[in-house]
Amino acid sequence: MLCENPLRRTGLTTLGHGLVAAARAQFPEVGWVVFAGPRQPWDEGDAGVEVVRDFPANDRRAARLWADHFRVGPAARARGAAALLTVGFVPVRTAGLPVAMHVFSLHHRRPGGGAGARYRRWAVGRGLARAALVIANSRWTAAQLGPVAAPLVVSHEGVDHARFRPDAPAGGPALPASWPREYVLWASNFYPYKRAPLAIAAYARLAPEQRARFPLVLVGGDWHGGRAAAEAAARRAGVAENLVFAGWVDDALLPAIYRGARVHVLPTAEETFGRSVAEAMACGCPCLVQDLPVLREVAEGAADYVDFADPAAAGAALVRLCTDDGAAARRRAAGLARAQAFSFAQLARERVTAIREMLAARGGGS
Repeated sequence: MLCENPLRRTGLTTLGHGLVAAARAQFPEVGWVVFAGPRQPWDEGDAGVEVVRDFPANDRRAARLWADHFRVGPAARARGAAALLTVGFVPVRTAGLPVAMHVFSLHHRRPGGGAGARYRRWAVGRGLARAALVIANSRWTAAQLGPVAAPLVVSHEGVDHARFRPDAPAGGPALPASWPREYVLWASNFYPYKRAPLAIAAYARLAPEQRARFPLVLVGGDWHGGRAAAEAAARRAGVAENLVFAGWVDDALLPAIYRGARVHVLPTAEETFGRSVAEAMACGCPCLVQDLPVLREVAEGAADYVDFADPAAAGAALVRLCTDDGAAARRRAAGLARAQAFSFAQLARERVTAIREMLAARGGGS
């Protein structure tokens, strides 16, 4: 977990907690050593999970990279670990432990970039050549990796159905009273590839009375001026008064946010899975998404697909979901059914089983 910034939760944060909790329930004989950093929230009440706080997390990036590559391997070995489970790299110093490497991002394939981009290209390329097991989060992601020497396992991401559900659990967090009663939802950090301006361009195709009924709520943290770019796009389109920039919200509110939305729009240029689509579907929220192969794999026809580069077509699809109750209800039902395919129980079963099989094939423990 050192690759996570404790002040900025991402899907990897959710994955780490969900994987370990589900694995402990299904494989109680398997212990875990979690390198979580000094400030990463982690429940330390399970005797089968040792949480190590001795190494810095991604809020101290250079120190964290040194720990990842040179310190964690020996520390894990000293604690009796049989394998290392990483995201996107194989440590330079593994202390002889085989490495199961997750690949959840293909950012290393982007040309150019600074030191961070060069590091990702080096780390992922080196990792694919040295990992004992590679875990991809979709068939599409696996197909992009090229030749991989190690066994390659496809394991879709999980949804916590106790939280992400169409009905609000008793006592669960509720949206603030200031939130609109109905709205269109865009949910992500303002990364360039998430293309918030294209969501705004499609939204601008709604009639004024439709925008008044369904404001566009944008949830997520700023990233290198992405929010300012979205605000500028809204002003150019003449819809600024219909937008709500909710900013960074507590992760506990996300299910309620999905439940309250008429439709979730995702104009992203790239994904390796599309977690927000799975979570939105599980909450009964219809999805209008960029027509990407990976999003067809995830939603399997339970979403509406458009090319957001065509604002007229994307806008027409959004108008239909906002105004046609029958179409929205059909998408809601299809999404709820499809979301059942994704669970942390299945994720943990697939990944822990693959790691144990890798260890058995190498003659190691499990």
